[in-house]
Formats: sequence, structure tokens, C-alpha cells
Amino acid sequence: MINLAGWSLMNISIAFLCATLVVGWFGIQMTKTARDLAHETGMGEVLMGALFIGASTSLSGITTSITAAMSGYAELAVSNSLGGIAAQTAFLAIADIAYRRANLEHAAASAENLFMTTLLMTLLSIHLMGIAVPNLSIWVIHPATLLLIAVYLLGIHLLSRTHKMPMWLPRKTHDTPTEEHKSRKRMSKDLAGLWGRFIIYSIIVASAGWLLSQLAVPLVQRTGLSYGVVGGVLTAVSTSIPELVVAVTAVRMGALNLAVGDIIGGNAFDTLFIAASDIAYDEGPIYAAISSTEVFWLANSLLMTGTLLMGLVYRQRHGPGNIGLESTALLLLYFGGIALLGMGFV
Repeated sequence: MINLAGWSLMNISIAFLCATLVVGWFGIQMTKTARDLAHETGMGEVLMGALFIGASTSLSGITTSITAAMSGYAELAVSNSLGGIAAQTAFLAIADIAYRRANLEHAAASAENLFMTTLLMTLLSIHLMGIAVPNLSIWVIHPATLLLIAVYLLGIHLLSRTHKMPMWLPRKTHDTPTEEHKSRKRMSKDLAGLWGRFIIYSIIVASAGWLLSQLAVPLVQRTGLSYGVVGGVLTAVSTSIPELVVAVTAVRMGALNLAVGDIIGGNAFDTLFIAASDIAYDEGPIYAAISSTEVFWLANSLLMTGTLLMGLVYRQRHGPGNIGLESTALLLLYFGGIALLGMGFV
């Protein structure tokens, strides 16, 4: 841990803001480079968003959770993961607002997006099982951690097969854009150079995420907020800024499946934060060390993901304010959850 004993609350807050800006800026640059690499390999929008961009923009978040767990702050590590999932799901509603043609969940319907959403709910349910039996362990690691990693890897394999050989396709409407299938001609950009920039940006984003976790602890101590609130709101939102920028930018470019795939795929990857934190936490299974705040974030994330899934299936064309009812519900659930935490009901 960094020694910040002599730092004032203002200095810590300024440093936290600067680290957040670094995450946002270099996260965007990393995403652009990842997009070029994905085009080089001929990946589709959903697969590119879910695997390549979704995972890469989560580097700062997983660094924050692992560092917090290694330092013994289990609540901060877990709430950063679950709060980030809730925040990023709410970001889809913001992206829906930015897309004025139709409801985003109507236009971005695909078998891959539906599969990733159900996979996300499955992964969150595994966390719920871990909380129900928190003291089980295999060499101080909870069995849910091993199951989570196995299910995630299996899900990614099935997602790839769903992309290559979908067993059903959504009904096309005049509001459903057709994804362009470009020829696989090699780009003029040097592949080695792309990989080099991607690695550099990834290191910068991960380092900024580590700094955020270091600054979060003294913020808790100086402000009197709980680790669950700081992790679930402050660090979760700050380390999720790249996902917000990518989602809004993608819908403005018309890459709707990329936007939805980035958020849902990133959320699925974010569930692994707790698995990684459980491995890094040396005081026993991490599920035995969390509070009701983390349980609340898990329940709210499950509820928001279920709401999103219903929106993707129902595919309402237009709703209040030209966004879908599910987007309105997502915003109410997220900010309502923050209000409940702020009023001390959780």
C-alpha cells in the first residue's frame, strides 16, 4: 500500500480524479487499438465487444479488486466488481439515449447478445450460491471460484459457436441495421505495432486501476463511507468509464452490437474479479468476509440483467423519451440502489 498518511482529503480526491481521467483516456486508446486488431482477425462486432474490448477495458477494475483483496479489504474488492456490473448495465441506458433512431435493445437484437446476457445471469447466480454457503473452501479458495472460471470459459466457447453457427436469428425490421461484412484483406497498419500499443495502453490502464484502489482506502477513512459504498459506486464507476465511452461512441457510429457486446461481455468478465479476489485473499473464502452491501449489489445486478434480457427479447421499438422501457427501468434501479445505500437502508 502507498503511504498516504500525510495527504489531505483534497489531495487524495485530486489524485483519484487524475487516475480516473487516465483510465478513461488510455482506456479509449486501448479500445481503438483493440478494434483494429479485431478487424485484422475478422471478428464480428459482438464477439469483438464481448471478448476483446470488454475484457481489455476491465483491466483497471480487476487490478483494483485484486489489490484490495491482497491488502485484506474484501468488501472493497467484491463491491468494486458487483457495483461495476450494475453501473455498466446502466451505461446501456445512456447509450440508448444517445441512439435516437430507435430503442437500442430493439435494434441490437442478436443471438450472441442474448446468449451473453443469460451467461452473465448464470455467473451472477454462482456468486449467489457462494454467498449462501460462504465457509466452504478448497485450500482457502471457495469452490464457487473454480466453478465460475470453468463456466465462463465454457460460455465463451459456446458464444464462439453461436456466432459461427447461430441456431436462430432475430426478426429484421427497418430499425435493425445490417452489420457490414468486410473482406479480410490485411490492413496497412503493422500488426506488431498494434500489439505493442495495445500492451502499453493495457499496462497504463492497469496501473491507474491499481492507484485507484490505493486511493480508495484513505477515502473511506477520511469520509466515513463504508468500503461497500466506495467500492460499489466510486471505484466501480471510475474504472468503468472506458465502457461508457466505448458504448456511446459505438452507437454514434452505428456499431450497435459492438456497444451491447462490450457492456454485456465486460460484465461477464467482471464476475471473474471476485474469483481473482478470492484467490488473492489469504484470510479464507472471500464470500465469508463480505457485508449486506455486497449482497445488495449482487441482487441489484441480477435484477438489472434480467430487465435487460426482457428488453432484448421483447424488442420495444420506441418508449418514453425515445428509449425503451427497460432502459428507463435500468436507470431507476441503479440510481434507486445508490439512494438506498446513501440513506442507510442497506
